[in-house]
Amino acid sequence: MVKARKRFGQHWLRDEQILHRILEAGELQKPDRVLEVGPGTGRLTRWLVSLVGGVVAVEIDRDRCRQLQSDFETEETFLLVQGDFLDLDLDAKLAPHPFFQYPNKVVANIPYYITGPILERLLGTLRRPNPRPYESIVLLLQKDVADRLYARPGTRTFGALSVRAQFLADCELICPVPAKAFKPPPKVESAVVRLRPRPFPIPVRSPALLDQLVKLGFAQKRKMLRNNLKSLIDRAVLTEVLTELHINPEARAEALSVPTWVTLSNRISEVMETAPAQP
Repeated sequence: MVKARKRFGQHWLRDEQILHRILEAGELQKPDRVLEVGPGTGRLTRWLVSLVGGVVAVEIDRDRCRQLQSDFETEETFLLVQGDFLDLDLDAKLAPHPFFQYPNKVVANIPYYITGPILERLLGTLRRPNPRPYESIVLLLQKDVADRLYARPGTRTFGALSVRAQFLADCELICPVPAKAFKPPPKVESAVVRLRPRPFPIPVRSPALLDQLVKLGFAQKRKMLRNNLKSLIDRAVLTEVLTELHINPEARAEALSVPTWVTLSNRISEVMETAPAQP
């Protein structure tokens, strides 16, 4: 077994059953081009190469890259890119390789310590969703992050990440993964999730405003929404808007569903546009 490096957050999945659950969740077909972030030992990669038409693997660890290049040197449908996924201009890296351009799916066991930035890179943001969304994204990640991705409004785990992810994609749990499924075992439990990016069904008047509302709304979760948003909109005006939309004026941020967040953002945008200019 290859020794994992702590500084890269490496934990090798060794449970074959979980590995196959990941592959099944990817709904992989021969025409697919798959992006794998952090191939590590190449165990998942080997399966991907056998199931799809092309695999782009991005690996930061130079030692792992040398071994992966050796292991897959005869595979014409495999392309290895060495570097930090968060800093790479992937389009530029793939430009000389037209066959591998524009992967349509992601299947990966990602480093837990950079889960948030990786999710943002794959999905985009409220202000700017990924202009070329993937058909599906299957990730093995830390369970407490996974819980927030598919959390329901009104639950303890529902937060700003829940709103952002569910605005950008349909999110679902595939299966929990115990720490013993890895070598070395991480100090946390894990889970496999599947995200299906899609346009949100309700048009947003101002993505920037929606982003600002979500940030402020969840900044202090124990406070009522109207108190968290008072720096943005007059408290009395906000109370009127909440009442108009049949939202409890004493509601906290986690009580609002994603469609309600969008509706609230759109209404506040209208109010701000029609408000008289300050003298």
